[in-house]
Amino acid sequence: MQFSVYQVSRRGGREKNEDRMGYCYTRDAGLFALADGMGGHPEGEVASQLALSTMAALFQREAKPLLAEPLRFLHDAIIAGHHQLLRYATERGLMDTPRTTLVACLIQGNAAYWAHCGDSRLYLVRGDKLVARTRDHSYSELQDTLSQVVPIGERVNRNVLFTCLGSPGKPVVDTAGPLLVHPGDRVMLCSDGLWGTVSDPIITDVLASRPISDAVPELVERALRVAGERSDNVTVLAVEWEGAEDLDSKSGISTLSLGDDVFASTIQASLAADGSTDELDEAEIERSIREINEAIQRSSHKRR
Repeated sequence: MQFSVYQVSRRGGREKNEDRMGYCYTRDAGLFALADGMGGHPEGEVASQLALSTMAALFQREAKPLLAEPLRFLHDAIIAGHHQLLRYATERGLMDTPRTTLVACLIQGNAAYWAHCGDSRLYLVRGDKLVARTRDHSYSELQDTLSQVVPIGERVNRNVLFTCLGSPGKPVVDTAGPLLVHPGDRVMLCSDGLWGTVSDPIITDVLASRPISDAVPELVERALRVAGERSDNVTVLAVEWEGAEDLDSKSGISTLSLGDDVFASTIQASLAADGSTDELDEAEIERSIREINEAIQRSSHKRR
């Protein structure tokens, strides 16, 4: 694989930055992810980091160097992150659970797959066209969809989500793909600090007309400028796909020379409250995945 990555995260007008992002890859698969810890709940920065760390740990374990079932991996890894947040809150006796949104994209072979929970978004731009965008798990996005069918009265706050990781109920996870990717395609993940102030047409135009190393900082600065002192955290990770052919990469990252078991990651282990590294509970992850698989099997039997 050959790809370029550029990422920026700014605190904006908030006291701290609760967004986290990163990527990891093997020779034949790349995982790109972004999480936005939710305000109004404790330790949003822990929630976003723990969700990404869980996903990266599972990717390292299962991508050898390919994932057998990319969409199932994305779904299971997000749910496993949710269970890690519940465990974290229980072990520390928290009255409320840290919560986060998450969006992730997996590129493997010549195809892209993605999944999300909450309102962190994925945009896929080809040429000057917006080919795909995730739909937020918010009441305002749901209202916009329903308004095309029936008249809708009073508008709701766009910030009100009906699902996220760490919530009492089972998270809603939407998955998409495979979508064939072409050299030059750009995939951008972002928190609502960006799309909440910069429109889709502007995002598409900037991302399509400039190298990602110029487009990403320009979009982030535009969002901060428009929102002013009330700006949310603004985090953006963009990937330009260069291809999966056996060609020399002129820029960015090439995985062509990596061995079958080589794994690289920019996603760090999560931090405990005292600042020490908090190792993921492998048994808990295994239990989460087993429960998911059993539920899928039960559902399949019922449909027969």
